[in-house]
Amino acid sequence: MPKVAKIANYSPFGFAVAAVPDTFADNYEYKGPTWCSCFRPNAHDSLLLPTIALILPHILNFPAHRTMITIADLGIAEQVASFLLDHEAVKLRPHQPFTWASGWLSPIYCDNRVTLSYPAVRSYIKESLYDLFESHYSGANVIAGVATAGIPMASLVADEALLPLCYVRSAPKGHGMQNLIEGRLPDDPQVLVIEDLISTGGSSLKAVEALRGAGANVLGMAAVFTYGFDVASEAFATSGTDLVALTDYVTLVRVALDKKIIQDADLELLTAWRADPAGWGR
Repeated sequence: MPKVAKIANYSPFGFAVAAVPDTFADNYEYKGPTWCSCFRPNAHDSLLLPTIALILPHILNFPAHRTMITIADLGIAEQVASFLLDHEAVKLRPHQPFTWASGWLSPIYCDNRVTLSYPAVRSYIKESLYDLFESHYSGANVIAGVATAGIPMASLVADEALLPLCYVRSAPKGHGMQNLIEGRLPDDPQVLVIEDLISTGGSSLKAVEALRGAGANVLGMAAVFTYGFDVASEAFATSGTDLVALTDYVTLVRVALDKKIIQDADLELLTAWRADPAGWGR
């Protein structure tokens, strides 16, 4: 399976240029001195260079402190997005939005735990996350899951890597030892954190801080899916935590469009939500 890469390097300007829908000509930051602008020309937009010209000023104006939330290579991202849609782990309802626990209205609902019920999908996700471990975080000597949905994903990776496993609770247990971290960290713990889903990043980074508070060095985090919100990018940058995800919202929407789960007319709503999830639909 291909390793996670810089995505691609098509641009004469030295930027890593990846492929996502032109409607979502959104900017991801690359972990290094250059910026990564992500877009995909499709049947509705084959004008590659004009698209670069359109978004280049936005790249150059990006604040320097932000770091990229990386996705896995595009083949993996598309395959995982396809699995999530085919098995209804992700549902898209642009015109009948869901209400999240935060109170946000959302055209998307994601429950990656559904994938655990399908052995072929589960194995693909396990192997893809394990490849992230090998390519990015091979120095890890323990795998940590974020409770609760990150625990089974972390278990799969730890088993494949033959490494110890622990998990981080959202709050200390209310009885007994009142543990926040369950399981034992090895000496000089070098941790890869596994999460299933990244939205704002708050709960995931709380787990990172708990591990650091216990003396661990967190090498980074691997997740199945990220929405790619700006607030998450900023939170991970502030925390100094790398994040690599198998797939993301932009890829998922494009795959959903290819599968005719959504229509071209839905893209405006989906783009607006991605830009302002807290205010969307109010």
